[in-house]
Amino acid sequence: MTTPDPIFVDPRLARLYDAFDDDRGDLDLYVGLAERLGAGSVLDVGCGTGALALLLAERGVRVTAVDPAAASLEVARGKPGAEHVTWVEGGADAVAGLGLAADLATMTGNVAQVFRTDEDWTQALEAVRDALRPGGTLVFETRLPAREAWLGWTRERRSARRDIPGVGQVEMWSDVLEVALPLVTFQQSYRFPSGVLSGGDVVTSVSTLRFRERDEIEASLAAAGFEVDEVLDAPDRPGLEWVFVARRG
Repeated sequence: MTTPDPIFVDPRLARLYDAFDDDRGDLDLYVGLAERLGAGSVLDVGCGTGALALLLAERGVRVTAVDPAAASLEVARGKPGAEHVTWVEGGADAVAGLGLAADLATMTGNVAQVFRTDEDWTQALEAVRDALRPGGTLVFETRLPAREAWLGWTRERRSARRDIPGVGQVEMWSDVLEVALPLVTFQQSYRFPSGVLSGGDVVTSVSTLRFRERDEIEASLAAAGFEVDEVLDAPDRPGLEWVFVARRG
């Protein structure tokens, strides 16, 4: 079973997520695909703080948004329009009990890469398949291993400061801890203003992502009962990611 990273489950960090991930141009592709496919109902797996779910709900789409991190869902539920989304706390196993027949399922950002083992990835795909209507579509993105995205996950190349209401200026930076392909482990550190937190001013979150090759992903989709319709280039990261569009058979 996949355990959420501290950035999503620690309330001190979950409230920072949107501030440091404020450019969500990556979601335009998903919104556009939902419109092109005529999706009236969407299952958003690993919804985090709800950015995509709320964009779709604004357009009249029925959205069920699932995430295992209660702190992230708490942030999502506090946003305007949140009452129009069905929020569910849980992982892929929770999807099975929802009785859905969605037109579209999505996994944005790093979601598809957090499933480190083949078993967890297979279970997630099968749960999503069962939550889609026959002919329904799954869309997700994943980084190309050959482009070695982790080379940019360093303090020199990935750091920022943001003014957080009620907190003050918070600094964030990244460090790669281990590259043992297909797994890459990195740490994000957040320095809060002195005296804001008890027990120290720096809070860290360690994450591990699985980098799968294209043929490996296509084989796993086929085994789970999907047919790949398209493999798109992510417009916000051209040449760096695959966006899989797969249809339930």
